[in-house]
Amino acid sequence: MLVEEIMNTDVITLQPSHTIKDAVKIMKEHKIRHIPITDTDNKLVGLITERDLKNALPSSLLKNKDESIYHQTLENVMISQPIVGHPLDFIEELALILYEHRIGCMPIVSGGKLVGIITGTDLLYAYIEITGATKPSSQIEIRVYDKIGILHEVTQIFTKHHASILSVLVYPDTQNEKHKILSIRVTIMNPLPIIDDLRKEGFDVLWPNMPGINRL
Repeated sequence: MLVEEIMNTDVITLQPSHTIKDAVKIMKEHKIRHIPITDTDNKLVGLITERDLKNALPSSLLKNKDESIYHQTLENVMISQPIVGHPLDFIEELALILYEHRIGCMPIVSGGKLVGIITGTDLLYAYIEITGATKPSSQIEIRVYDKIGILHEVTQIFTKHHASILSVLVYPDTQNEKHKILSIRVTIMNPLPIIDDLRKEGFDVLWPNMPGINRL
């Protein structure tokens, strides 16, 4: 999935000449935590975050606060060279960048202009949608040998039951490096016949592991 498919294109921006007070007001009104800073040509020149504002503003515990800080311009406190993405980047790549740099958002730039923004929340929801968890479905987890063709062997059983597969996730088996765990989500609300056939073929079904379901 590409960034352009999930990025927010209706981006609220401010300019470097706006003040901290302006940014605080906008964030509260729109319930956002990040504001890209652009020039008059919509070129990205910085980024201000809720954390930046908290670091700049005096502590709420202080009795005598210096209110003049609210009138400082954003160019003095903004991140002047934020990490940016492109609309044609893959969301997996941006998710890794957000994780490695411990940042909560990324402005999206194309042709030198700001065209969108993506946040960690956007990426999380995109992941949820990709897995099919938002649709009526069942999830089956199977431990398999890590070998060529194993996915084909498993999906043949799903095909036999005319089960439409929404997603397939593969992750390591922490107990045995020779195995993988397949997490398969299907548009069937009663997966028991599929589970029975999987076990008849010798596959180790980890989930659902419900009372009354015998395991080989």
